[in-house]
Amino acid sequence: MTEKLQPSPFADPKDALQLAQKAPRVLAKSASIATTFPMSVVGTPESPETWVELASLFYACLRTGDDKSAYLALERLTKRFGEDNDRVMAMRGMYQEAVAQGDEELRSILQDYNKILSTNPVNVPILKRRIALVRAMGRDQEATNALVDLLEAFPTDVEAWCELADLYQSQGLGAQAVFCLEEALLTTPNAWNLHAWIGELDYMNAVVAGETSEAGRTALAQSVQRFSRSIELCDDYLRGYYGLKLAVAKLLQTDGQSKTAAFSQEKLKKLDQLATTKLQAIIRARKSKVMRDVDEAELIAAQALLDQTGA
Repeated sequence: MTEKLQPSPFADPKDALQLAQKAPRVLAKSASIATTFPMSVVGTPESPETWVELASLFYACLRTGDDKSAYLALERLTKRFGEDNDRVMAMRGMYQEAVAQGDEELRSILQDYNKILSTNPVNVPILKRRIALVRAMGRDQEATNALVDLLEAFPTDVEAWCELADLYQSQGLGAQAVFCLEEALLTTPNAWNLHAWIGELDYMNAVVAGETSEAGRTALAQSVQRFSRSIELCDDYLRGYYGLKLAVAKLLQTDGQSKTAAFSQEKLKKLDQLATTKLQAIIRARKSKVMRDVDEAELIAAQALLDQTGA
């Protein structure tokens, strides 16, 4: 039953806004559903999609500031699944965090999470809400320790590995972040966005080490490999092609100085041309509205990169 509450993620804020604007219709639809006998026999039939949509509406409304609709969605979900449902408890906590007025109320919510976990230490949704709240309060080390403990108990939790990677990255610990993402890839080996994320970390490591140093060139080569894997898995992944072009450009400038170049100049030029061609195609498709799932900021950055390189 719990899996019915899994929401759809919003890659683009516009998607959240579009769903939030449908709040009256979605709420009215859920209100017409009867879940108890005998009304369930004659009422509107229940379907898992209804509750997924309602959960998605809850998150969308919170994201867009429509707290009233978020509350109504939460109440419908509570009525359907009960106050003791792990996900409902976490959603209620998220709502309370969103409407909290000041640090004192946030600390009170944190205490509530601690009480819940004292009676049920394996309530994973509450564990994750607690970690998110602790991090939002600026207690990064405590959040890191809590994530490490969580992953010791649930080593295949991809979301937790990615959150830990983000925490390490925010603290400048690139090697630890890469390790976390590689652990996540053991569970989701075809996640092209994770390959690209590692490529970005390798690129940043190259910049820190010095792009002309041997360590820097090695990191750049690893970055190219990661971005290449990401676009192999997703042929129209703008972020992958952007990173590939950026990393290849650096290698073209520095690889001639290395006696053990990972890629030949010819290979690098072919990769550069591929990235350029695909970025141009993605930009054209987006401008003609053929492709709608590209972030506007990424599109602007891609065009700027092409302009910068004279492509």
